[in-house]
Amino acid sequence: MALITSSEDTLAHLSFPDAPHMVTLPPGPESRRLLERQSQRESNARTYPRGLPIAPAEARGATLKDVDGNLYIDCLAGAGSLNAGHNNPVILGEVQRFLASEHVLTSLDLPTGPKDRFVERLFEILPAPLRERGRIQFCGPTGSDAIDAAIKLVKLATGRVELLAFQGGYHGMGQGPMALMGNTRPKRGLGPLLPGVHFQPYGHCGSCALGLTIDRCDLACATMVGSVLEDPFSGVAEPAAIVLEAIQGEAGTIVPPDGWLEKIAGYAHRNGVPLICDEVQTGLGRTGRWFAFEHAGIVPDVVVLSKSIGGLGFPLSVIVYDESLDVWGPGAHAGTFRGNQIAMVAGAAAIEFIRDLDLVEHAATLGQRLLADLHGALDSSPLVGQVQGRGLMIGIEMVMTQVAQAMRAACLQRGLIIELGGRGDRTLRLLPPLVLTDEQAQRVGSILVEALTEIENEMVPA
Repeated sequence: MALITSSEDTLAHLSFPDAPHMVTLPPGPESRRLLERQSQRESNARTYPRGLPIAPAEARGATLKDVDGNLYIDCLAGAGSLNAGHNNPVILGEVQRFLASEHVLTSLDLPTGPKDRFVERLFEILPAPLRERGRIQFCGPTGSDAIDAAIKLVKLATGRVELLAFQGGYHGMGQGPMALMGNTRPKRGLGPLLPGVHFQPYGHCGSCALGLTIDRCDLACATMVGSVLEDPFSGVAEPAAIVLEAIQGEAGTIVPPDGWLEKIAGYAHRNGVPLICDEVQTGLGRTGRWFAFEHAGIVPDVVVLSKSIGGLGFPLSVIVYDESLDVWGPGAHAGTFRGNQIAMVAGAAAIEFIRDLDLVEHAATLGQRLLADLHGALDSSPLVGQVQGRGLMIGIEMVMTQVAQAMRAACLQRGLIIELGGRGDRTLRLLPPLVLTDEQAQRVGSILVEALTEIENEMVPA
């Protein structure tokens, strides 16, 4: 898997030098102690410790050590928020110098040098129409807040209130974003959420909501969106926006078919409906482009960003949108922590680091090879449904939840951290930092194959 030889040595030095190894099978004694203490005081809503029973202690690049000394390749990486890697020394150095400067650390929405630098770096990687006509709004710490801001923006700009969202979509856990969520389980018992949201089928060819196949569907699910927008008898009033992920993440890494997103964008443009693209998880090079919508050659009216734009996991979220939508007044969307200077310093440094090491192309090349290797090794297994993804955003759907859970545990015991997603939590999700090396990628593939072989021997009759 030969890649960018000029940067491979650099990437190798970012992680712990050893291969993944287990001092004790997780959970080790110190992890177990901390997990037990956590369970006594933290909310029942906690999630990751239930399937990943470890207590992290140190991390570098694409690797992580727990308190018991176990070393892992981290393919969760802050749920995809650490594209430049854990404790990236270049970014960390920038943050340390900034902290030593006695610069203001939070500035509300007052202008600062660090903010100006962050905005410049971000706009440099935007497609030309947004670079030339874009406006940016700094939101609260999370992607959920940025989604709320985007909804507010388009409603004020259009004077309309209805929204089109998609089955399988995920846009955060606030009550506004949850109204756009395809997964109904977190909504149970909450009563009415944001009104006026209408769901459409996503381009999910592995499980078509219309029962069609890609060779004979002519992108019928996208045509349905056109019908909603253009048929005065569709039952849906003219919407304020269409909200989507160019690649669905929490739904199980669902990559829509070629032409689907272009068709949706075309309907939106022809009917004067703003298109909001949620790039919280797919942005900053994750899919082998700076933004996942670029694979389709489109430019949304609004782009929602969070996670990796904070560089080292510092909380930050923004929306970037076409200036024609900039009709809201002062204070229309505010937030105390929108002036997080540390996150802006780290975010600007992360963009520069990813750009200077050509990590977007690295993610595209490495991800393509890893995906091909996984297809070759896993497709024939009776326990595997489908393998898909783009760049370093890969999903491996298993046939049963029980199999996916067993795979997660078996991988953890071999030094690989992965998490589950998709319908029934049946999909193994890989979201490693973009600094993942060729050697680490090979090890990820090997661990997955070893784990699957073990589980097949246990579950599949001879």
